[in-house]
Amino acid sequence: MNTLAQTWADGGPGPWILLFPLFWAVVVIGVVIVLRRTVWRHGRNPWQARAERSEHAPLTLLGRRFAAGEIDEDEYRRRLSVLEERFGTGGKGAAT
Repeated sequence: MNTLAQTWADGGPGPWILLFPLFWAVVVIGVVIVLRRTVWRHGRNPWQARAERSEHAPLTLLGRRFAAGEIDEDEYRRRLSVLEERFGTGGKGAAT
């Protein structure tokens, strides 16, 4: 039977070969953490962008209610400002 100790004694890779999967796991986790703390936090992450394009997105529903006359302009602007704070979309000029 060929064990790691025998392979190492015969000039094989040795038991340290078991560290390679651990090393790559640490690299992948590190990349994900860096992306989450920089790019995805300051920009838009892919999941948020998909949710905003949905026809059931909060801003879309609010716009439809305003267009249908269910809410007045004051109510629309008040709710829009809350949604912009919550979802971080646009600036003051984005709503008009």
